[in-house]
Amino acid sequence: MNPTTTKVRVGSELHCEVVDWLDTEAELLDDGHEARWLEEMVSREVVYQMPLRQTVERARGAGFEEHAFHLDESYGSLASRVARNQTAYAWAEDPPSRMRHFVTNVRVSETGDGLLAVRSNLLVMRTRQEMTQPQIFAGERRDLLRREDGVLRLYRRTILLDLTVIGTHNLAIFF
Repeated sequence: MNPTTTKVRVGSELHCEVVDWLDTEAELLDDGHEARWLEEMVSREVVYQMPLRQTVERARGAGFEEHAFHLDESYGSLASRVARNQTAYAWAEDPPSRMRHFVTNVRVSETGDGLLAVRSNLLVMRTRQEMTQPQIFAGERRDLLRREDGVLRLYRRTILLDLTVIGTHNLAIFF
């Protein structure tokens, strides 16, 4: 939390609203309602990124690249991915993966400029076709939410995976 933010108390109305928003988002993604998620929960100005991670010494920082990403998305590219998944040409996700998003340790701060800074821990379990071992993605999400027409929407998401090597054939899922 930087000095210009104000921590939102756990259990407060605002904190509960954000947790409800995160739970709704996880449910939509787990149930395969990607188009509804995009339309109802994501700002048209969204920046959605997953920076590359490296194993580095502590003195060199957290090990995330500032300008290299596994995912670097806008609303348009997210919309293209969602639309493609609804066609017969979405081989990476047809049949669709079975997903489970576990979102915990939700920390909310008000930034003073109308945004809510939300940090949460994330565990995504994914199985595909006849897999007997799930793919597991663990990490942290750093989100900025803002109200648009009275509704919270995802304005920025940075996904910081704990993995340096992502052992999956594709990243055609949403975190």
